[in-house]
Amino acid sequence: MFYAQLLVNGLVQGLVIGLAALSITLVFGIARFPNAATGDFMTFGAYSALSAHKVTGSIAMGGLAAIIATGVISLLAYLAVFRRLAERSVVALLVASIGIAFFIRAVLGVAFGHSQQVFQVPLSRPYVFGSVRITPLDLQLALVALAALALVFAILYLTPIGRQMRAVADNRDLARVSGIRPDRVMIALWLLAGSVAGIAGMMLGIKTIVTPEFGWEMLLPAFTAGILGGIGSPVGAVVAGLILGVVQEVSTPFVGFTYKIALAFIIMLAVLLVRPRGLFGRLEGAR
Repeated sequence: MFYAQLLVNGLVQGLVIGLAALSITLVFGIARFPNAATGDFMTFGAYSALSAHKVTGSIAMGGLAAIIATGVISLLAYLAVFRRLAERSVVALLVASIGIAFFIRAVLGVAFGHSQQVFQVPLSRPYVFGSVRITPLDLQLALVALAALALVFAILYLTPIGRQMRAVADNRDLARVSGIRPDRVMIALWLLAGSVAGIAGMMLGIKTIVTPEFGWEMLLPAFTAGILGGIGSPVGAVVAGLILGVVQEVSTPFVGFTYKIALAFIIMLAVLLVRPRGLFGRLEGAR
């Protein structure tokens, strides 16, 4: 039953990883580069939510602030940097995203300091199912994550802009010939990817502590989930995030809390060696 408790904890952690991996996958699938600023977008979302929560006392308002603020900062990063480098190599875009990550981290460090901050949420009695305890906070966070995922997938698969995003991801030149405006798609992409990262950051901040560096530390698990699920596959990113979250939590009694993140690196290495396309990735040929 001890492992059942770890399983529940891992599912909640996996939802956070899955959201972060989804943000990375969306950018990679359409903009075609790994966005290393995703972790710091999460940090920005956490601080935005924390600030709104301190003013209003409402987690819901904190979540709204995280969505709006991180969506805006993500769009600004695209307009100011990534759009200007759109014709450059993947390496140039990756290096630019690392620079943006360091810039956001430095600004947050100056604005909020480097001391640990926490969300002041009231304590509540957990729900007990046998020997498994589920706190109302974990349940609420899981529902928030599921609602965010449902909204993202509804946008991707049920709306015109979502169909256009998927068309650009499949073949940008063909999408342009078909009358789709890539600039409009990219704006929607960066707003959506930033908002998803902001929700993930708020959830992680509520579960742990908020510092300017905490989002950067989530980057390896998020990239691992993206690779494991099949880079460019939104469904794969979420499923892989859940798997990785459970594996990390269940392994804690064996490797300890400090070293469980190393499992992300081991899993990523194994996937790259054995199945580079991931669980849901497609084989692509080159001519």
